[in-house]
Order: sequence, then structure tokens, then C-alpha cells
Amino acid sequence: MTIAAPRPLDLNMIAQLRASVHNVTAWFESHATEIVSALIAGAIVYLALRFVRRTIRRAAHRHEDATGFTATLLRTLARTGHFFLIMAATRLVIGFANPPELLASTVRLLFIVAFTLQVAIWARELVMAIVRYRAQAAPGETLGNALTLINILVSVALFSIAGIVILDNLNVNVTGLVAGLGIGGIAIGLAAQGIFADLFAALSIIFDRPFRIGDAIAYDATTATVERIGLKSTRLRSVNGQQLIISNTNLLGKEIANFARLDRRRISMPIGIIYQTDVDAMRAIPALIEQIITDAGHHFIRAGFIAFNASSLDFEILFDVASDDYDVVQRARHAVGLDIFTALKARDIAFAYPTQTSFTAAPDGTMVLPYAAPADSPPASAKTTPARQR
Repeated sequence: MTIAAPRPLDLNMIAQLRASVHNVTAWFESHATEIVSALIAGAIVYLALRFVRRTIRRAAHRHEDATGFTATLLRTLARTGHFFLIMAATRLVIGFANPPELLASTVRLLFIVAFTLQVAIWARELVMAIVRYRAQAAPGETLGNALTLINILVSVALFSIAGIVILDNLNVNVTGLVAGLGIGGIAIGLAAQGIFADLFAALSIIFDRPFRIGDAIAYDATTATVERIGLKSTRLRSVNGQQLIISNTNLLGKEIANFARLDRRRISMPIGIIYQTDVDAMRAIPALIEQIITDAGHHFIRAGFIAFNASSLDFEILFDVASDDYDVVQRARHAVGLDIFTALKARDIAFAYPTQTSFTAAPDGTMVLPYAAPADSPPASAKTTPARQR
């Protein structure tokens, strides 16, 4: 059997490895005191860093539910790992031992790796803390799904950047890798454009909070109550009981009226009285209505005559109810309406309803009664029929 001779490249690598081992051995023999001093100093630095981290973690635990800057910073620093502490301590004391270049460069490289990964962890914790703060009033299930997805996206983005930085420090050409990631991201974005549009619309609803679960909203010609905010669609319950499902992108593209954000609701109540009403009684109606609304505890806006209708003299009443609960507003409308009806009836002010007056004429055009006049009544040329309700 013939054994192939080693190639020159292999011989060079073996020679370099032997030289490196010899240098490290010689360094151990000639710098024993410095190495021991560096190890002791490194251990002290590591223990000090661990003590600082433990103190920070205890402080972060005491502020676990806080949302301020200090609490967020403590929780972020509490995510510091052991590997980073070890490499930080080693990087700080390695110069005291005068190490050979191979060992020094290895320590520098490992420190860069540890520092880059640690920065990615800190950045992820900080971003997630900001996201949780912005979404603290969002519904639990939707928020949990959103935070899980955001955590995945943020982690992938940050650790991808960290990996590129590490590879660049290893003298790896990352230009092609970055270009490939960019092209792949564009392709995925175009393929899942609709899904991502609804997803980011859901995140906008969660963080910007244009409405919440339980709010009564109106868009287009639909009025409904929000039941659930999902990552792709929102479920609503209409006033007639139907469940409506609309995509988040489509919903945010509409003009939405949120009735739950009202601290008061305005009620418009038109009424009509008959033409036979006395003028002085008409002048007294606005003040009478204002007194009724004020006594009921509501905010009077205005009341007054607005139009001559075919069968009525029309008044408009406006007042505010200090509540965002539609049931409370409806009960207030009901009570005020009954009080107005009672007050007007007590003053013999009759409400109008659609009526019609008929006139009868003789062949020569003279207005005549539609029936024979009584013997003791004077003749008349015209008579209106009793009003009849349509």
C-alpha cells in the first residue's frame, strides 16, 4: 500500500500549530507570576460583576409590575448572561499576563461574540418592554398572540444582525449574505402581502387603541360592539345580534366613530303641536322644556320653534346626558319625553298628528256645507269636515 506524501500546505499548517503550541508553553513558563495574578484579578472582576447583576435582578424583581424607565432599565440589565460576564472579566485582565498574539486575538474575538450577543439580548428586552408598555390596556388573548409574534420577529431581526456582525469580525465576506437576506425578505413580503397587512393593522389597533373590546363603534352604515380583536380580523356584534367579521386592514381603512369615548351624549328630540295653539303658550314652551331637562339633571342646550309643517308647528329640543352608556342615555330620553308630554298636556297644548281638511263647492263654485244645515242655524257657504287621522 502506497502512502501519499503530505502536501506543502499541510506541512505549513502543522508547523504553524507546533509554533503556536511552543509559544504558549514558553509563555506559561516565563510568565507564571503574571498569569496567576491575571487569573486572580479576573476571578475578582467576575465575582464583582456577578454581585452587581444579582443586585440588579433583586431590584428588578421589586419593580416587576412597574412601567417606568428605571424599572425597564433594571429588567434589561438583569438579562445579562454568564458568558458575557466571563469574557468581560477575561478581556479586562488579559493584558496583565502579556499573552501571545494567538491567545490575545482569541480572547478579543470571543469577547466580541459575547458582547454582540449580549447587546442583542438587551435590545430585545428593551423593545419588548416598550411594546408591553404601549399595549398594557389591550385584551389578554390578542395581546399574548401579538407579543409572541413580535418577540419572534424582533429576535430574528436582532440575532441576524448580531450574526452578521460576528461573521464580519471573523473576516467573512457578508456582502452576499446580506444581499440574499434582502432578496429573500422582499420575496416573502410580496408573497404574504395581505397577511402582513392585516397583521400590522392588528398591531396598530392593539398599540394605537382606536377602539377596545366592548366599545360601540360605527363605520359606513353599521353600528356594532367590538367582541374580539384578532391578528387578522376583528369580530363585531351588530345591534340586531348578527356577528360581523371584517379584516383589520379593511376596518382601519374606514372612518370609525367610537361611541365609548364620549363623556356625554347629545339627544335631539323633535315635537309638533297643533296650529290652534295659543301664541303665548308657544312662547312659554322653551322655558318649560329647559326647566324639565334641568330638573332631570341633564345639560340643556336649546329648544325652540323650527318649522311650519303641513300639519304641525315643529319644535326642536337638544340636551346632553353625562354618560357614555347607551342604556342610561335611552332611559334619560324616555324620562324626559314623558315629562314633556305630561307638562304640555297639563297646559292643554295638544300634540299634532297628520290631518286633512276637505271643502265642498256647489256647481257654481260657491263653497257649501257637505250636509243639510239645521233649521235654527244660519246659512253658511263653507264648512270644513272634521279632521280625520291618516
